[in-house]
Formats: sequence, structure tokens, C-alpha cells
Amino acid sequence: MPKIIYVQNLCKACGLCVEFCPVKAITFTDNLNEKGYRVLSFDQEVCTACGTCYRMCPDLAITVQREGR
Repeated sequence: MPKIIYVQNLCKACGLCVEFCPVKAITFTDNLNEKGYRVLSFDQEVCTACGTCYRMCPDLAITVQREGR
């Protein structure tokens, strides 16, 4: 199973990862980070570790680790 590492306090909730996730594994929550931006939620069961969220994130808030790494 892939492991998503999400540093919520780096995230500015631009939504690019949510928009471009091909399997819709990322959603916004109603919680806010310390900067006042909405926090993301990742569905690890749906995630395919394609890395799109990592590539789209301008804030480097997301890292994807695939199995065996």
C-alpha cells in the first residue's frame, strides 16, 4: 500500500492535487491548518501512488512513497 506523507502546515489549499488526482483519492476537510488553510484528507485505499499529487503541489507539501521503498 502506498504511503502519503502530507505536511499540512506547508499546504496552501490550492486544490491542484484534488483536481488532478486521477482516482479522486484526495478531498478537503473542514479542518484548518495553522495558517488558516483547509486541510486535505487522503484515501490510502484508493490511492495508486501515481505521484500526480506530488508533481502538482507547488508547496512541496506532499510526498508519495510506493511499496518496497
